[in-house]
Amino acid sequence: MDTTGQDINLNSPNKGQLPDFMIDVPVDPGVAARTPAMEGLTEAEEEELRTELAKVEEEIVTLRQVLAAKERHCGELKRRLGLSALGELKQNLSKSWHDVQVSTAYKKTQETLSQAGQKTSAALSTMGSAISKKLGDMR
Repeated sequence: MDTTGQDINLNSPNKGQLPDFMIDVPVDPGVAARTPAMEGLTEAEEEELRTELAKVEEEIVTLRQVLAAKERHCGELKRRLGLSALGELKQNLSKSWHDVQVSTAYKKTQETLSQAGQKTSAALSTMGSAISKKLGDMR
């Protein structure tokens, strides 16, 4: 089953569904018969493979239906619990920010900026004292 036209947006109500123009499109059996893989297969082997293919495709359709039902149920549970996409996004951002804060790189950057701030403060204080002294001397 070709999935190139499937709606894969996880927030879409149509996720996993094929567009209308791709549903129930008949397949020309002559096209499959011309493929190089078919060379060397007996008619019985070819029929067995076609039967297995049909079975797998049917299982895929069933699994998509089950998945869609599970996703609807999951959405309903989240709605009843008051969980929203925005709430989940906020929670993910909070966790990511926490992970950044506890990372070694963040701590080193924080220490470096703190030291730079202390040195800048000391330099400005020294410069302020020097300016005050000069102004005092000028009076």
